[in-house]
Amino acid sequence: MNRRTFTKQLAGSALGVASWATNSATRLHGAPSAEGDVLPFKLSVMLWTVYPKLPFEQRLEKIAEAGYKNVELVGEYQHWSEDDFRRAHRKRQELGIQFDTTAGLKHGVGDPRARDAFLADLKETLPIMEKIECPSIIIMSGDVVPGMSREEQHRSCVEGLKRAADLVEGRNVRLLLENIDPEENPKYYLTSVAEGFKIIEEVNHPQVRFLYDFFHEQISEGNLIEKLEKNIDKVGLCHIADVPGRHEPGSGEINYVNIYKKLAQLRYDRYVAMEFIPRGDAVQSLRAAREMVISSVREA
Repeated sequence: MNRRTFTKQLAGSALGVASWATNSATRLHGAPSAEGDVLPFKLSVMLWTVYPKLPFEQRLEKIAEAGYKNVELVGEYQHWSEDDFRRAHRKRQELGIQFDTTAGLKHGVGDPRARDAFLADLKETLPIMEKIECPSIIIMSGDVVPGMSREEQHRSCVEGLKRAADLVEGRNVRLLLENIDPEENPKYYLTSVAEGFKIIEEVNHPQVRFLYDFFHEQISEGNLIEKLEKNIDKVGLCHIADVPGRHEPGSGEINYVNIYKKLAQLRYDRYVAMEFIPRGDAVQSLRAAREMVISSVREA
């Protein structure tokens, strides 16, 4: 399952990057540089975007080869046996990888009629998150509900997240509400980052934050950096892909160099995850994307 498929179910290499890869190929070919010495935030990769036909453990190996130590999931574990969990855990430990975020709940928070089902989904997932040592889960708004006003759906998002926060209170779990653009899913409710930040502000809980997906917001409304500056305290995760096509940063119209610089200037200290579809070799593209981040922050 990928996240595009997931959001629809819930409803019912680039030239710029190639130049980065060329400039940094020698240094990145072997052991990666220590990004922790440069970056205030952590880098991750959303697993659905790379090597979907390879076995799970081999996909982790590819991400480690590209220099990343954090991986995001979309419920890949849903049909695992206990042996599958043990193998994944061994491989993760061997590679020094953490599962930092997962997704895949069947219900969202925007429809009050589905609230009990949403909370049941979350309850069922929490023990699995503990088993794989994953501290964050992505929450979707779900679709626009016919006959319901936007004000009512907004309130439902707030109330649903408050109820979910009650479930995770005191646990090492963070809830991350995400925006999706109307071109990818024209039925999805929360297409606006500005509204998303208002929802997080109204929920007012330290374990509830916003997943700022720059790809989706560029398509929806743009003005990416100003919203980031004004709401950095509400951001728990950033997703990275360029427009158009959801390809490598540097392949399209989003100025990711300036975004990375701004994240560093704001001392953002959570996660930034690559969620782009590589147009060439995925390991090379991920290495180049990682080096773009490090080089940009060094210039900040």
